[in-house]
Amino acid sequence: MNPSQPLTSAVWVGNWTDPSLESTTTKIQLGESDVISFHNYGWPEHFEFRIKQLLPQHRPILCTEYMARSEGSTFDGSLPIAREYNVAAISWGLVAGKTQTYLPWDSWDRPYVKVQPSIWFHDVFRPDGTPYRQHEIDLILDLTRRGVQTTYSPN
Repeated sequence: MNPSQPLTSAVWVGNWTDPSLESTTTKIQLGESDVISFHNYGWPEHFEFRIKQLLPQHRPILCTEYMARSEGSTFDGSLPIAREYNVAAISWGLVAGKTQTYLPWDSWDRPYVKVQPSIWFHDVFRPDGTPYRQHEIDLILDLTRRGVQTTYSPN
């Protein structure tokens, strides 16, 4: 049947401005990917810096991991920049549930059993469907220009 599909492998470390200075793995990732993908959990200026490093690749760009509120990566900071540069962004957490992606990375060493973190790491909705932060929902809707409902219904 000869299927064909785009290939990507996300870069996350190094200086992507000059792939010849990179590790063998990063060279292969940047050289062989049809779509350039990357991870970034940094502040907005670092997110934009990384995008600018990848623009010379002249291929579509996809941020496959971002959003770590406690690390400085937020919808407010990343999504407007992604839109400005026409970069796709995947948000891998939606509803605070069994995967517990609303818990920060330190939860591996310090479980949040009795007290919930004051700042969620990821996720957008509470288990009952209400937004964690309504302004984030409003921003996402504004940036995607979609007039869908603003609460998740678990039923």
